[in-house]
Amino acid sequence: MDWMAMPPLTALRAFAAYCETGSMSAAGARLNVSHAAVSQQIRALEQHLGQTLIDRGGARGDLTEAGDVLADAVQGGFERIYRAVSELTGADAERPVQITTTPAFAANWLMPRLGGFRAKNPGVSLMIDPSPELRSMRPGGFDMAVRYGSGSWPGLEAELLVRTPIVIVAAPGLVGDGVFESPGDLTRFHWMQEIGTNEASEYLERFGAVLDRAKGLTSLPGNLMIEAAREGQGVAVTAGAFVEADIAAGRLRLLFEDRRKKGYFIVTRPGPMRADARKLHRWIRAQAAEAAAG
Repeated sequence: MDWMAMPPLTALRAFAAYCETGSMSAAGARLNVSHAAVSQQIRALEQHLGQTLIDRGGARGDLTEAGDVLADAVQGGFERIYRAVSELTGADAERPVQITTTPAFAANWLMPRLGGFRAKNPGVSLMIDPSPELRSMRPGGFDMAVRYGSGSWPGLEAELLVRTPIVIVAAPGLVGDGVFESPGDLTRFHWMQEIGTNEASEYLERFGAVLDRAKGLTSLPGNLMIEAAREGQGVAVTAGAFVEADIAAGRLRLLFEDRRKKGYFIVTRPGPMRADARKLHRWIRAQAAEAAAG
């Protein structure tokens, strides 16, 4: 590496702080310097590169194309440095291991197993965020996430945990035992989906159908939705893994399934992981492997 060709570290740090916060003032507050100092460092960086990094003609101060390229590099680099330093110095040792996942996964997969982890790791503190929203995976925040999809989240590492399709289910008492040729045949029923998603309407749109608003739509946490489906309150869209026992026992009827997406993935940032976070990460992977084998 040609170190002499590298821009000053202070200028790169100022630019990274601006990219993270979106303003000179906020970046200055993060770095404990004035906003003018941040602006000066970024202008010096632009002069060094011979490239404009920020579109100052716009009200929002968006990054230019060159700014986007450099932002990806410096933010990723500083994040890896931050994680390594925190790991080496133990700065994050007292912070709980933070994991974010959907309410359905938390209630139906993680929580029933979590007692085993606590028994083996009594000194590890946890913070579980059951949310359908895709939380930021920045350093100092969530250590890992469990997300449903195909495994592609740019800048993050993902490993398949639970392979499962999306299924459409309902209580036999609601839909009977008749034949439904397509999901559109189910629009005469009330539908339910996990809060924060559009799974019901998106699923039906694939088949040229729309929800009957006269029948209504309920959005609620995944575990409550499954319980409501058992009670015959509506047709539910959920992950097949969470209702396998209900289908086998006849409490729910499998109507349709969608296997386009693979299932639930455990997602982390690239680079080193805190010791306690590694313990949880390894345990979750082991639990998933055990479930798949059994």
